[in-house]
Amino acid sequence: MTLKNYQFHCSLQGNSQKPLILFLHGFMGNIEEFDEVIKLLGEDFYYLTLDLPGHGKTQVLGGDEYYKMEPTAQGIINLLDKLEIAKCFLVGYSMGGRLGLYLMLHFPERFLKVVLESVSPGLPTGAERLARIKSDSQIAKKITRMVNKNEFKIFLNNWYSQKIFGAIKNNQLYEQMLTKRLENNPLELAKSLRFMGSGYQPSLWDKIQENQIPLLLLVGEYDEKFITINTAMAYKCENAQLKIISQAGHNIHLENTLAFVKTIRAFLIY
Repeated sequence: MTLKNYQFHCSLQGNSQKPLILFLHGFMGNIEEFDEVIKLLGEDFYYLTLDLPGHGKTQVLGGDEYYKMEPTAQGIINLLDKLEIAKCFLVGYSMGGRLGLYLMLHFPERFLKVVLESVSPGLPTGAERLARIKSDSQIAKKITRMVNKNEFKIFLNNWYSQKIFGAIKNNQLYEQMLTKRLENNPLELAKSLRFMGSGYQPSLWDKIQENQIPLLLLVGEYDEKFITINTAMAYKCENAQLKIISQAGHNIHLENTLAFVKTIRAFLIY
């Protein structure tokens, strides 16, 4: 789907007579991120999935500024317009959840209910954002220096050794996830990290107090950092509810897919 500044690689599937869910994947994910979730949800919904800028087969047709959150959000709204989708549900994971939070707060008329998995509203101070920009820039440089798939795979294995991911490397779907991650272009991923990392994201801590849309915040029991962040988010946003999912770290929909599906189905339908 070609728009002004993007050529989005996207897919519509499921029952077109049912409510639509827009899924937004995380950093290094792609259009297939939620395939197992969609299989389990079955005919209850219609599904829109896409590769975000810097990922998969989506192409940024404008300059590097179009990897940023604000134009990306507008691009997704333009995509919904093109597809004649006036309102939908939204489910976003990690980076895609940060983008989903921005969409919910700036285009509230477009979303019925929102599920955010392992999400932060951004860093509250300029000093924290600057430090994160420097950190992400170093990681981006490392990514751009990778010359083959083996180096990329080593990087991915190191990435998923971070504490927030819990025991994800022991999951039976871990190698399958790595295979999908390896389909990405490291140079494009580096641009995504530079321009839509947490450091560049505008802080949404104050704006979440204005939210009127039913919001479900999901965090894994092993993801202590994001339990703290999301507890604070739920306190600030009266329309938000927080659920901690057992046997999962940061990537709940992979580590405990059944619980993830059961929880979002109950929230979206009722």
